[in-house]
Amino acid sequence: MPETTAWVVEQPGPLSCAPLRRVERQVPEPGPGELLIEVAACGVCRTDLHLTEGDLVPRAPHCTPGHEVVGRVLRTGDGPADFTAGDRVGVAWLASTCGSCRYCRAGHENLCPASRYTGWDRHGGYAGLLLADARFSYHLPEGPPAEELAPLLCAGIIGYRALQRAELPQGGRLGIYGFGASAHLTTQLALTRGATVHVLTRSEQAKRLALDLGAASAHGAHDAPPEPLDAAILFAPVGDLVPVALRALDRGGTLAVAGIHLTDIPALNYQEHLFQERTLRSVTANTRADGLAYLAEATRTRPAVHVRRYAMEHADTALADLAADRVTGVAVLLTG
Repeated sequence: MPETTAWVVEQPGPLSCAPLRRVERQVPEPGPGELLIEVAACGVCRTDLHLTEGDLVPRAPHCTPGHEVVGRVLRTGDGPADFTAGDRVGVAWLASTCGSCRYCRAGHENLCPASRYTGWDRHGGYAGLLLADARFSYHLPEGPPAEELAPLLCAGIIGYRALQRAELPQGGRLGIYGFGASAHLTTQLALTRGATVHVLTRSEQAKRLALDLGAASAHGAHDAPPEPLDAAILFAPVGDLVPVALRALDRGGTLAVAGIHLTDIPALNYQEHLFQERTLRSVTANTRADGLAYLAEATRTRPAVHVRRYAMEHADTALADLAADRVTGVAVLLTG
């Protein structure tokens, strides 16, 4: 049987303990409705770091991380599939849902109790090949480089949903806390919609990038923005920033917490943080409709994707750099 190389989370733990290991495994065969995809690029997401270090409990033994995958269809399984061999394809975080529960029927498939995720429940894109459900895969344009498309499939889509959840009014004032992969794409999306964006982050390099992209200001993560905010998005997985961001909201403002993992939130003071109809809400994954809408908008607006490239064999280095805040923009693994 032919084999392919993949990274697996052998035993979740600190990166210093080398929880990631490269292995050879048999090339999988696509089942009904599945695609066998040759990976060209895979974005490195902070969720991959949470999985590797054990902040997220692995749902599959020796799981391969990675859910921002760009590649080519090699083979398709039996049954209906809107893809043929050679098609350029994208694979994102949401891998499948039941399709029949009350959440799926209501258009909230991101809340499906049976939802499964790429690089958590099933093997992801830190590999030469992967299997994906054709119904949850995306057709991608031929023009842009793979390393620029890959981050759109999670960082972009989740940022899009977070912006929707934040209910930013037209021309409103948006605060962005933390400025990594998703934030630098969401900033550009908000700017195309006429927003004023204030970035709050500890990284000096990230502050410079934010200003270069058109943010009105860039300050420290715990600083007050220069004006009250109509909405804010917390991308940093730091619960201590929740009261900071709520305090910065104007009356009626909304804070959306975009991460899948967050450290504990300190006690909130009702008068200081929530009164005057301020809203705190979470963001949970995304729907396929979110993915289609964001990819269509990104195709029109062509965001500047600031990429740091790594060879696939250096996935462990890329995660270590992400953990140490040495990545400005987004890290992407390349197979070629």
